[in-house]
Amino acid sequence: MACTVVVALIVSGCASYAPLPLGRGEGAASVTQLTAPTAGMPLPALATHRFDPADGLDVTETAMLAVANSPALKLKRDELGIARAQAFAAGLLPDPQLSLGADFPQHSGSGLTTAYNLGLSEDISALLTRSSRRAAARSQAQQVNLDLLWAEWQTVAQARLLFGQVLNLRAQQARLASEQAALEQVTPYVQAALAAGNLTYDSASAGLNAAADVRRQQADNAVALHQADSDLHVLLGLAPDAALDLTGAPYQVEPTPAQLQQALADLPRRRPDLLALQAGYQSQQEKLRAAVLAQFPALNIGFNTARDTSAVYTHGFTVGITLPLFDRNRGNIAIERATRQQLKDDYEARVLTTRSDMQRLAADLTTLDRQRHALIAHAQQLADARRAAEQSWRQGLLDWPTWLAIRSQSLAADLELLAVQQQQATQSIALEALLGNTELGDTAHSVPAQASTP
Repeated sequence: MACTVVVALIVSGCASYAPLPLGRGEGAASVTQLTAPTAGMPLPALATHRFDPADGLDVTETAMLAVANSPALKLKRDELGIARAQAFAAGLLPDPQLSLGADFPQHSGSGLTTAYNLGLSEDISALLTRSSRRAAARSQAQQVNLDLLWAEWQTVAQARLLFGQVLNLRAQQARLASEQAALEQVTPYVQAALAAGNLTYDSASAGLNAAADVRRQQADNAVALHQADSDLHVLLGLAPDAALDLTGAPYQVEPTPAQLQQALADLPRRRPDLLALQAGYQSQQEKLRAAVLAQFPALNIGFNTARDTSAVYTHGFTVGITLPLFDRNRGNIAIERATRQQLKDDYEARVLTTRSDMQRLAADLTTLDRQRHALIAHAQQLADARRAAEQSWRQGLLDWPTWLAIRSQSLAADLELLAVQQQQATQSIALEALLGNTELGDTAHSVPAQASTP
């Protein structure tokens, strides 16, 4: 009866198996099918923003959706689940070992009976290293959790970057389309002059090539737009053909010099990836400590009771010990010590690289800001010249090759301005990601893509 109860208790504590079928990986057919709970957002700017995709996605809503639905982040969260399970496993006590044996006499005789022996033993060495293993597993789980937070921050930056890229490429496409429409006005003049013999093909090449160059630029820009749009769909967990209505202006932030210096000073205490490396280093410290403890002789203690074939009952104990003559766990100790040194050097190199990158990006932003302001003035001057040239051309006061040359220069300035704006937004988003400072969002402002109209 007692054995039945024990078996029932053991079986009741066992885990059960349930199949988990694979999904089809189709993605959401519409943005409205997805949700972005504010409670799970990693940054205050996202946690306090109202999510309403019915009127389109602004840059903050896009970042929220990426955090909630990014397939890459789902894998990171699965890794966290594994790390927590490993921490749980590290804290479990080793199961005792139960042994049972029986001996049957080969000859019958008076006083002979079946002999048996029953023993129960426990691995004491596993108990000695349990605290170190638990501490190492907890630090490992903390590292994975911080890595997940850092991945979420990087996903926010990626969503903001792709949002700006898509809008910028759309603005370039619109500018090229309007230029192509304007250039179509000169095509009849060129063809008529060629037909009348008033123009050679050499002279007409400027007019014929201008429209071809714009069409080529449109095609190249369309390919880049397709790539950015596809990347954004994947990041948001959307099906490739799902409609994506982006509203508002791209994201850009300009930290002050004081904020940069404060962020540099607080860097190791704030950046999740650096905190994750610190947790990983602490986990390795515990692993080394466990390896040092494991060099002592492995000890196994057990108790047994037995009855021989003469019905004589005995009680005793067993002690098993590993003689530390050759191994003494020296190999594992050397491995854990070398790994600790590697993690230490990795952390210091990461901090040094981050400080250098932050200073470089801050200097780049200053340069790009001056370049953008100069390009705005330059593009505006060329836009005024283009409009004046078109009016003169229509009045017959300006030949069409000169008009085309002015249009080409104006188009190049507008596209260069859009490219610099995108580069500046990219650098500012990268700088904020390196800073890891959520308070920089208070100084953030949106800068719309600028281009003159034909």
